Amino acid sequence: MHLYSCFVITEEGGKMMTKWRLLLGMFFILFMPSVFLADTSEAAWGTSTVDSTTSVFTGEFDSIAVGTSGAVYISYYDATNTALMYATNGGGSWGTTTVDSTGNTGQYTSIAVGTSGAAYISYYDVSNFKLMSATNVSGSWGTTTIDSANGTRTGQYTSIEVGTSGAAYISYYDVTNTNLMYATNVSGSWGTTTVDSTTSDDTGAYSSIAVGTSGAVYISYYDVTNGNLMYATKAVGGSWGTSTLDS
Repeated sequence: MHLYSCFVITEEGGKMMTKWRLLLGMFFILFMPSVFLADTSEAAWGTSTVDSTTSVFTGEFDSIAVGTSGAVYISYYDATNTALMYATNGGGSWGTTTVDSTGNTGQYTSIAVGTSGAAYISYYDVSNFKLMSATNVSGSWGTTTIDSANGTRTGQYTSIEVGTSGAAYISYYDVTNTNLMYATNVSGSWGTTTVDSTTSDDTGAYSSIAVGTSGAVYISYYDVTNGNLMYATKAVGGSWGTSTLDS
């Protein structure tokens, strides 16, 4: 049984997926190299154990990204130690790092990698019900509170992207108000916006975000009340617009 899978395709066409094995509590990465057989069928999957710390259940809420160098970056949750974790093979072999272990934190992770190779992670602080971000852009890991609105639980179902300028963009779910939310530091400091707050509707879970080369932002998400796939977009300098894609 496997939960919390995440899938990416490298620039060379290779396919990569992470998964968490529930019964063993072990974290795996699967990789299909960009090598094709003479009959054009794809090469076989290979698997690696990234984090298998004894007596620790680790690897939930995982997210994966591939840098321009081909190095792999993974964010995930250590359920035993209730901490945000990070793994990369950028040094040639897999290494893991505890990014944030304050209280119970690190669920709903999403990771992105900038052109410099710096990693950016969005995640949920369970103890304090808030949206967090972490980055090693300075050379060491630092964390920032993005949204901690008093009296609300906000920051689940996060998704993060980094634009060509190095600015970060995050979509997430406000659990208390059942809204789709958006955060960015494109102006130099973090700001948050409510994207979809349709009256009486529970909307914004399971979000995923992408940023175009022009800086336009695109978010897909789920309307829980109506059971619909939703889409939101905003051009640079424009306002948010939403539409139903599948009802």
